[in-house]
Amino acid sequence: MVLVFAENVNGTFKKSAFEAVTFGHKTAQVLGTECAAVVIGKADNVAKLGVYGASKVYHIDNASVENFDSQTYSAAIAAAAQKLGAKVLVLSHSSTGKSLLGRLAAKLDAGSVPGVNAVPTSDGGVFKVTKPVFSGKAISTIAISSDVKVISVMGNSVQPEQTGSDATVEVMDVDIAPSRIKVKEVSRIEGTVPLPEADLVVSAGRGMKGPENWGIIEDLANVLGATTACSRPVADMDWRPHHEHVGQTGIAIRPNLYIAVGISGAIQHLAGVNSSKCIVVINKDPEAPFFKAADYGVVADLFDVVPRLTEAIKKHKEA
Repeated sequence: MVLVFAENVNGTFKKSAFEAVTFGHKTAQVLGTECAAVVIGKADNVAKLGVYGASKVYHIDNASVENFDSQTYSAAIAAAAQKLGAKVLVLSHSSTGKSLLGRLAAKLDAGSVPGVNAVPTSDGGVFKVTKPVFSGKAISTIAISSDVKVISVMGNSVQPEQTGSDATVEVMDVDIAPSRIKVKEVSRIEGTVPLPEADLVVSAGRGMKGPENWGIIEDLANVLGATTACSRPVADMDWRPHHEHVGQTGIAIRPNLYIAVGISGAIQHLAGVNSSKCIVVINKDPEAPFFKAADYGVVADLFDVVPRLTEAIKKHKEA
């Protein structure tokens, strides 16, 4: 069995949960087995996971898992995997998934690979996965020989596919020792699509000259339905909040479209965004390193181009 941990936030499933279930379903097809999902805590419309390929959903909900804590969650997921005899455990490569992967591998005596970017293969009975390495400059193929395998799936590696119907939901009771961690408060950024899940991202750097000019970036992002981001110097100067910082030392993203405005393209920034499917660079310096990584480039003053681009998109959408 392939068992997928489907994350939810405040009872609502994120896009990454549907990606993970789709990935788990495709993996189960490769292995000739079934895919099930495990959900922890209170959640709405749990049966909907069946639409994305889960044949059954196991729901763990008791007082000990009311708030996320990697100790209790890993114990609950490991207990579910052992109870069901799951051989492959799939997580999202989110902050939650990253904090769980190592603990689960240790508990299940499993081989683990984080940040997988394609459905595994099983040629000759050898389970293999691929993942980007060297800041996305190469792809590594890794064989996992352990009986149980734990992998996390990079965001936007697979698109959620609705291939089934609502699944049967079974409440699962597992023994979980009381946590030594007490969660006193949970604070989340609300109202925007999180950067790791965003399909469209508009990002800007020091070329904006100051935080007072950020309105033109937000206008472009709003008309596209995109999430805003920034380079590290911008976050360090407090022009933008640090949760928008993308790059090697910030958040690594894989959107379908990444628009970089006024960013030179240092190697540290490229390391976090070069897995984007399409990169558009707007910069007045024709020697900016970012142009070497761009699919499309515009050499022009961003204060002239960006507002005109926003208006052009508005007119296109109205038409």
